Amino acid sequence: MILLCGIPSESPLALVREALDECGTPYVMLNQRQFPIMRMSLDISGGRAGGKLQLNGDSYQLDDFTGVFSRMMDYRFLPEVKDSADNAPERQLSRNLFDTLTRWAEVTPARVVNRIAPMGSNFSKPFQAQLISRYGFEVPETLITNDPELVRAFRTKHGRVIYKSISGVRSIVQTLTDEDMDERLDNIRWCPTQFQAFVEGTNVRVHTVGDKVFATAIKTEATDYRYAQRQSGDHAELREVDLSDELSEMCVKLAEGLGLAFAGIDLKVTPENRVYCFEVNPSPAFSYYESNTGQPISKAVAQYLAGN
Repeated sequence: MILLCGIPSESPLALVREALDECGTPYVMLNQRQFPIMRMSLDISGGRAGGKLQLNGDSYQLDDFTGVFSRMMDYRFLPEVKDSADNAPERQLSRNLFDTLTRWAEVTPARVVNRIAPMGSNFSKPFQAQLISRYGFEVPETLITNDPELVRAFRTKHGRVIYKSISGVRSIVQTLTDEDMDERLDNIRWCPTQFQAFVEGTNVRVHTVGDKVFATAIKTEATDYRYAQRQSGDHAELREVDLSDELSEMCVKLAEGLGLAFAGIDLKVTPENRVYCFEVNPSPAFSYYESNTGQPISKAVAQYLAGN
């Protein structure tokens, strides 16, 4: 049996749920917003983590779950608790459930997409970039600094430069403009920022699910195609593409090396066929790509969870 954790209406979770329905795989839906009526116990005995989960009026042994797909949001931002005091009972209950589920998912022998520990590399983009380079991918020349003078020298060297956050929190990738240089650059003295040489080429998002690979090429004039409408005034164009066997294998090995059963890998392929990797997303919002290309990513995730 598969355990799905999160908000049922969230698109990636809803697609995996539909895929499980289509293939007739039994699952249990844990709606994170219904935490007040859930109970979970975790027992460690003989080197195994067992216990019980109670929800929807039913009780399940944790050992019965052979696959787990979790897209739980930060409990602090759930509508039911976001305005509550830190010591409010509802906030404590939500936190305890979140923590217990997370800790169990780290040690259960079930297939988990994805465990928290391997996802940790994405919390620091500079650290993850060092890991990425070990798997044969190029990484753009990068400067992380709070010194405006170093940024000026970096831009003089490379011409077009982009900047983004160094943390795991989503940020919008922007091109460093003359206006930024004149009016905002001094602000980095209080916030170290990541700058990278701009790479000309085609954006390619690769989703790996186990050893399966789904690649999508993105055409846009925007610096960050996720925000194409905002940055360029037009939507990005997405299309399915086939990668070479060598590049597909590199992507699978990268995800595997990072310990990720499911990953979203952001590449850029230059006109000279050089392949740069910007980051590996351990919790990819794949529904955007699936809805635009028809690639059966959710089906692959469902099959992986089912052990097929």
